[in-house]
Order: sequence, then structure tokens, then C-alpha cells
Amino acid sequence: MTTVVPTLKTSEIVYPSADGEPVAETYDHVYAILTTLEVLKQYLADRRATVLANQFLYYAQGFPKLRVAPDVMVIFDVEPGGRDNYKIWEEGQVPKVIFEMTSPGTKSEDIINKKDLYEGIEVQEYWLFDPRGEWIREQLRGYRLGEDGYELIRDNRSEVLQLRLEIEGKLIGFYREDNGEKLLMPDELASALQAERQRAEAESQRAEAESQRAEAESQRAEAESQRANELESLLASYRDRFGELPQDNT
Repeated sequence: MTTVVPTLKTSEIVYPSADGEPVAETYDHVYAILTTLEVLKQYLADRRATVLANQFLYYAQGFPKLRVAPDVMVIFDVEPGGRDNYKIWEEGQVPKVIFEMTSPGTKSEDIINKKDLYEGIEVQEYWLFDPRGEWIREQLRGYRLGEDGYELIRDNRSEVLQLRLEIEGKLIGFYREDNGEKLLMPDELASALQAERQRAEAESQRAEAESQRAEAESQRAEAESQRANELESLLASYRDRFGELPQDNT
């Protein structure tokens, strides 16, 4: 009788999608993350691209502990939509742009470890935004990948996104380079939508009033026409009875 000894099967490598850590340190940082996410999602809605926020980016196949969770990352030439995590070797694309909402507590991680990592995997642009201006006086600092590594961006222009970035309080404002238009933030979009609805309602009321005025004018013209017809009829009846009216020769 042959004894069969069971062998251990190589278990599938698990790449977690969460670690139980908070999204960000403060409300200002969370709001900056979510606003940037939504603005860029709307901007790239018609492109083959995706924008992800605070989700694990795995950059080494077979090593699930080698991961980072960028606050916001933009990836081109991939299927649109969300993911639970992002694996470079499966998608075939490295993020082109990464934003980190930084603070004194994450400063060393952001300007040393993450900066070196993003440079190493060839993220084209790396932006640090300090909503409260706690350690970046100008609040926004960007780096662009050059021949010798990251170089400081001095004009706050994203060549990858074709957008100009401006500080607007504790948020980043994004402006199109082709026409100068601002990409509306969610609250601005809601206000613009409300204003457009009010304008449309006012235009509808004006059109209705104009329609009513035109209807009243039409009824007046019809009444005058009817009155003229009645007078014409009376005149014809008079002629039938009395002949032509005498001419006034005075």
C-alpha cells in the first residue's frame, strides 16, 4: 500500500485594498483630496484615463508589501472607472501625475521616500499641496521628471494635464491652458447649475409672457378684423336698401 503525502499548494498572493489607516490627517486635507479627485475626473471624463484617490498603488509583482497610497493619481491609456487598488504590471501604465496633500506630519515621507519612489517608477509629475501652508509657504510645489530626475516646476503648469494650477484658499484651482476656463469645483458646479436653472426659468417665463402678449395682439387684430367685416356688411346692407351714399362735396 502506497502512502500519499499531501503537498502544500502555493497560495495566491493577496494584494489588500485597505489597511485601516485614516484617509488624511484633517478635514482640510480630506476636502482637498476629494475636490481634486472630482475636478480631474470631470476634466478627463471623455478620455481613456482614470483618477484614483487614496488607493494602494502596487509597483512590484509578487511583493504585496511594496505599495504606496497616493492621495490622488492620474493614469492615462487605461480603462476609465474606479479600482479597489492599482497594479502597474496588470494595467501596463504608471501614473502620469500624483498629488500628495502634505502636512508637517507627512513632510519627510512626502519629500524623501515618496519623491524617490515616484521618481524611480517614472511618474512624470509629482505635486505637493499643503492646504494650511504649514511647511510649504507657497502651499503648492511641483516636480517634473527630467533627464536627471525630478526638477522643480516654477510656473505651476502641468504639462501632462495641460492645466494651470492656482492656490484658492485651502484648495487647488485648475484652469485650462487652451481657453483659460476654470474647471469648476463641486460646489461651484452646483452654484453654476442653480444659476443656469434660474436663467432658464426666467427665459421660460419671458417666452411665456411674450407668447401671451402675442396671443392678446392676435386676438385684438382678429376683433378689429371682425369689426371691419361687420361694418362692411352694414354698409352693403345700407346700399342695398338706399343706394349709394351721397357724396360730401363741401
